[in-house]
Amino acid sequence: MATRANGSSCSLACLMAAIFFLLIVSSRGAHGGSIAIYWGQNGNEGTLADTCATGKYAFVNLAFLCSFGSGQTPQLNLAGHCDAYSGACANLTADIARCQSMGVKVLLSIGGGAGGYSLASKQDAFDLARYLWESFLGGRPSAPGGKRPLGDAVLDGVDFDIEGGDPDYYGDLAAYLKAYSGKGAAGKELLLSAAPQCPFPDQWVGKALDTGLFDYVWVQFYNNPPCQYAGGSAANLLDAWRRWTAGVEARYIFLGLPAAPGAAGSGFIPAGSLKSQVLPALKTSSKYGGVMLWSKYYDDQDGYSSAIKNAV
Repeated sequence: MATRANGSSCSLACLMAAIFFLLIVSSRGAHGGSIAIYWGQNGNEGTLADTCATGKYAFVNLAFLCSFGSGQTPQLNLAGHCDAYSGACANLTADIARCQSMGVKVLLSIGGGAGGYSLASKQDAFDLARYLWESFLGGRPSAPGGKRPLGDAVLDGVDFDIEGGDPDYYGDLAAYLKAYSGKGAAGKELLLSAAPQCPFPDQWVGKALDTGLFDYVWVQFYNNPPCQYAGGSAANLLDAWRRWTAGVEARYIFLGLPAAPGAAGSGFIPAGSLKSQVLPALKTSSKYGGVMLWSKYYDDQDGYSSAIKNAV
């Protein structure tokens, strides 16, 4: 009798411990579970409003403000969608408002793999922060004749997709931008995100991430074989993920992936493998936020977000 009682007690305790563990793992993964997408670099990827209306994305990064700093006039390039020079991108005001009304956060991505950009000093960072605030966020142009390229839309924040230039002053830019949070007529929080490549620390935004000012970090786990999924194995990716979650102070960290095999040179993960091999391991981290995809155009080709959404 005593032996049975002890065995039952042990079994019950073990069962309760197992349930408790599963609840912890489940809750850790449940807080994020969203998808971020880049939009703007292909005129055949549909409108911004239609992108948000799919209900698949929680964040849309408008790509890119591709030239800035070192005395340059900042240049917005949204490829085939609109011509910023002629003022035609102001017609996106209604689309942005529509996205935000559906709960989608819309951020301006600065940098990218093309164009020319670099910050030469703290003053340079300050000037760019002021330009971004007055042109895309809650401020209004202070310079005579200044215009807002996206009209009256107030974006939710700025994404740092920095892939070149001097890395020393992006932390200053982050600090200057965050100082605007809660200001302006809208009075809303100003979000900061970054898209570093998976080798840790990232050579261009690693110093900026050390500030702890970033809300979301969608790490590009592609085009870098030493830290990406390859040959059916997630080992390198998971090792890199652990370094990122341990080494970066951010609200959430996302798994950045190509949305189709043609979207990157390497690193595409078949949807089935992502769901069975990768996401369960990532969701044990309290910093897990979801998946970032490059890009809306490629997502349309492969239907990747639809295939993974319920698992994210």
